[in-house]
Parts: sequence; structure tokens; C-alpha cells
Amino acid sequence: MINKNNNPIAFLDSGVGGISVLNEAIKMLPEENYIYFGDSKNAPYGTRTTAEVRELTERNVEFLLNNGAKAVVIACNTATSAAAEYLRNKYKELPIIGVEPALKPAALDNEEKKILVMATPMTLAEKKFNTLMAGYEKYARIVPVPCGGLMEFVEAGILDGQELEEFLRKILAKDLCKDAEAVVLGCTHYPFIKETIIKV
Repeated sequence: MINKNNNPIAFLDSGVGGISVLNEAIKMLPEENYIYFGDSKNAPYGTRTTAEVRELTERNVEFLLNNGAKAVVIACNTATSAAAEYLRNKYKELPIIGVEPALKPAALDNEEKKILVMATPMTLAEKKFNTLMAGYEKYARIVPVPCGGLMEFVEAGILDGQELEEFLRKILAKDLCKDAEAVVLGCTHYPFIKETIIKV
């Protein structure tokens, strides 16, 4: 009989961003086996429709299940917003873990202050994020910052440099950043460019 405990935990993302989440999982659960699926062929997800992202995510989960995954981590804020609830209803016996912007700790640590939430346009438009934001607006002034086009820099391996800094300066205008006490990185790609974001 096959011991399913040895089966891998699957991580999926629209590209390389979910590796930032996988790295943390490996530190916490080093004895587990893992598989990673980055859907770079169909990236970016953040500028697609909810229906498109749900369809892509469902197809990717089916692929991972066919390859023996015992659990799936949707290591993408956009895919979590679009598909996690739907997939949990479809695969009731399968542990499906999603990610969401770290708004709770940012709001509770910066009460009555301004917080920027950098994420894809789709993540910010989805009900999941807006429900999350509504729950913490009483603590802090939350400002969503749509970052369409930013994850593509990470996918292309551009983690610093003038081109990226100029792009970020357009998104993070001085007026927007004035008096901001925290920035939430609401896409798993963004930790790879954290130092450049801090610099800008």
C-alpha cells in the first residue's frame, strides 16, 4: 500500500513569486516533499479576469493532483482571491491553503496611520481583499496601490536597477507615499524586489 504521507505538498503560482512562500514552508517543514508549479506561460494573472484566473488555477490544481499532491498551496494572492473558495468546495477532502496580503499585522501595528497595500489590480478588485480591508479600516488608513506590470519585472529577473526604480516611482508617487508608515507586499513576487521598493 502506498503511504500518501510521503506524497508532496504542491505550491502553485502564476510564475516564480510563490517560491518566496515555498522557501518559508521548507524552513518550517523540512521533512516534507514538495513540488512547485509556476504558470509563467500564462502570466501575469493580475491583469486577467476572475473567470480566466479561476480556470487556469483549477487546471493547474488538477495537474498537481494527477502528480500525487496531498495538499495544495496557492502561493499567489490573485489566484487565491479568484479560485481558493471555489476549489475548496470542489475538492472537499484536499487541504487547499491560500495567501492574502498581510493587512492584519500592518493595521494592528500601525493604528490610525497610513498603510499602502501593493498588489495586482485583480487582487485589489476582488471581494476577498475588500472584505479583508473592511475588517481593518477601523484600525488604520488603508490605501490600495494597483501595481499592474510589476510582477513582470520579477519574472524577467529584473530585481533592481534604473528601469525598475523608474517604474516604481510612477506607482509610488510622492503624494501617495507621504505619511505612509507601512507598505504591505500583496503579491508573492514583490518580496524579491523588497530592497528596491524600500529604496524608492
